[in-house]
Amino acid sequence: MRYLLLIIISLTCIRPAQAQTDFCSIRNSSFNAGETITLKVFYALGKMFIGAGEATFNCSLEKFAGRDVFHIVGDGKTYKAYDWFFKVRDRYETYLDTATLQPLKFVRNVNEGGYKIYNNVVFNQAAHQAISTTGTYTVPPCVQDVISSIYYARNIDFSKYNEGDKIPFAMFLDDQVYNIYVRYLGKENVKTKFGTFRAIKFKPLLIKGTVFEGGEKMTVWVSDDGNKIPLRIESPISVGSVVVDMINYGNLRHPLTSLIKER
Repeated sequence: MRYLLLIIISLTCIRPAQAQTDFCSIRNSSFNAGETITLKVFYALGKMFIGAGEATFNCSLEKFAGRDVFHIVGDGKTYKAYDWFFKVRDRYETYLDTATLQPLKFVRNVNEGGYKIYNNVVFNQAAHQAISTTGTYTVPPCVQDVISSIYYARNIDFSKYNEGDKIPFAMFLDDQVYNIYVRYLGKENVKTKFGTFRAIKFKPLLIKGTVFEGGEKMTVWVSDDGNKIPLRIESPISVGSVVVDMINYGNLRHPLTSLIKER
């Protein structure tokens, strides 16, 4: 089971590419270098919840191609007690231009049950090209990769949308361009290990595959404050269901004002 990819895709969705409108206008106001977020994946079978793995996202400030970039790394792994069933050791990296929130480089290095994938992509945003390990591809303006998409989505101003609205953007993954959108569902409170949060709620539309069922069956809650960090993700999968909870965070850009009642 692809745990890191599950968490990443839970903040996005995949459908054929189409034109975007204000796709290039977003700017960063939700995170800074030094931020770290850890999410834990629980596999639910009936009323039993089994901790199966974790994903940690770290952000640092570096230089790439003469530009200031956020170097964001997502590491995902199953716990040792679960390795006998399906061992996962995944690493995703993006080099994100601090001024435009557009990726300049993306690295995918995964080992899932012995199945290994390595892909290195350099983006020429001005020429609308993605130079991958396998070739050069034409991409739309301001295209995102699978990690940068999460940080792009965290900067969406949900106050501009009504419940039920779709919010689209484009992503390059596995040498293809996809149209991404999430359906905004409004706000509600959600209980976590830290206490009760005010949260923004949305559903990504997922295609049917070996892990996920198709349709809008996954639900995501992010903190209703300046950080918009993921708090909880719930989704049915091919056998049982999963719950993904934020279990640790550090060096957030803004106070976590959405925490309204500590546990």
